[in-house]
Amino acid sequence: MAPIPAYPPKPSPGDRMAVISPSTALPGLLPLPYELGLERLRREYGLEPVEYPATRKLGSTPQERADDIHAAFADPTIKAVVASIGGDDQITVLPLLDRELIRANPKPFFGMSDNTNLLLYLRNTGIVGYHGATVMCELGRPGAMHPQTAESLRAALFTSGAYELGAAERWGDVNRDWADPATFDAEPETRPGTGWTWLNADRLVEGRSWGGNLEILGWLLMAGREIPHDLSEYDGGVLFLETSEELPSAREVFRTLRNMGERGLLQRFSALLMGRAKTWSFEHPNSPEEGVRYAAEQREAVLRALRMYAPNILTVFDVDFGHTDPQLVIPYGGTIRVDGSARRITVTY
Repeated sequence: MAPIPAYPPKPSPGDRMAVISPSTALPGLLPLPYELGLERLRREYGLEPVEYPATRKLGSTPQERADDIHAAFADPTIKAVVASIGGDDQITVLPLLDRELIRANPKPFFGMSDNTNLLLYLRNTGIVGYHGATVMCELGRPGAMHPQTAESLRAALFTSGAYELGAAERWGDVNRDWADPATFDAEPETRPGTGWTWLNADRLVEGRSWGGNLEILGWLLMAGREIPHDLSEYDGGVLFLETSEELPSAREVFRTLRNMGERGLLQRFSALLMGRAKTWSFEHPNSPEEGVRYAAEQREAVLRALRMYAPNILTVFDVDFGHTDPQLVIPYGGTIRVDGSARRITVTY
């Protein structure tokens, strides 16, 4: 059984923060949001970003990326680590990592999407990580950071204790071209928030979190990597799931959850937080009406799987922690309190 995850020491303003690309070195291809994100780390958070050899190296090997992870964790002057962005092959890096080196040098790691791989690895190593806030996406947001993202990230970076999540008053999921300088002249368009939807909300659940990007979890399950045979450690925990800009079909979402149920995993958890679905991408530029339909189909796919395997689980839909904007930071392996009666979600940073 994996050790109970512990919260690593937090950085302070003025500290050095490693910036790595454990998946894809998009900073080397699209520098505008990356440079903006680095500047915000310095100006708005008082942290000094430190790049590593593969951070901007397109086509870097899994070993080069593993070397950067090791160097960032082993350096005593580095107080936190953040991913530049996600990608799709971080699973190839995991077998190359030195678990004992990382366990001996625990640090807060921030990332999401494909970084679900490293977050789960850290949880199994005994380290609480932080799902959210990559340099290019959230810190590099055109115009300004979304206030809820900025506040959540500040709390996760510098404070320890309870932090109440809030539903977004306005949100968005339509992106503009990062290669065009004009993109960064104004903030992205947003639309009114829809609040959260609660099911089986007659109870209070408090437990350790597990989850992340649903597609990545499906790949890890297929590879049999970082998923223990003894699933009892997840009993009573809080599952949190979100889907990516690849816009997986409702059928794919259902099948992944069904397989988690057949594995005996889905029914272990006492609460599920389902991230607001991203409904637009450059490959699938859905109209607002098409986006509403896509989100509704995804929700029904989730409900269908829950009816089969976890019909009584406390569930909250449309929590803002995935590929949409704003993005709240979720402690990975940390404590989440879901109070159905009070309709409140509190995380411990």
